[in-house]
Amino acid sequence: MSRRAAPLRERRSQAERTAETRARIIDAVVESIAEVGYPRTTAAEIAKRAGVTWGAVQHHFGGKDGILDAVLEHSFGRFAALVGPAEVAQGRLADRVSLFVERAWEHFSSPTYHSTFQILLHDAGEAGDAGTPWQHTMRDSFEEVWRACFGEEVPRPKGRFALQHYTISVLTGLAAMQRLSGGVVHDPQVELDWLERTLVRELGAR
Repeated sequence: MSRRAAPLRERRSQAERTAETRARIIDAVVESIAEVGYPRTTAAEIAKRAGVTWGAVQHHFGGKDGILDAVLEHSFGRFAALVGPAEVAQGRLADRVSLFVERAWEHFSSPTYHSTFQILLHDAGEAGDAGTPWQHTMRDSFEEVWRACFGEEVPRPKGRFALQHYTISVLTGLAAMQRLSGGVVHDPQVELDWLERTLVRELGAR
């Protein structure tokens, strides 16, 4: 009886292998910070979780600062990809706000944002009152997505910034409270509904 030849594996390009390794390292950092916290996310911990050597991490990112920067870029890109699609910017204001809050909560309640927040807290503690470039980048990223969703209902700059700050504060606070609940299940829908109503009222009152 003749043996059937095993199907040939499709060979990945060097660029594909590089992208896969980088993604695995970024996922390892996000997972580690979410599970054991920022201080315990060491070089050894990152390499172990990613299944690579620390030398490989350095090759791709240049060291811990480089990988943390990559995690932040990944987080901002994930938020824009979730909230920025065209369907969020179409239809009635109430529908847009509802979809915006739903997608934003998906991001803010994720391990990715939890890790992002811990990195930003650490950077802010080191930077002092001046703030960090990444804090400005986060605000710019949020502003870009906000304008894409609510371009026609954008209040004056001061009011817009306050409303964005309020939105980030509510979503971050809800995510933090969920993590502090000690495993107690809490459905945040009531608070998210309040956020939706506030945004509809304030954006509609321009």
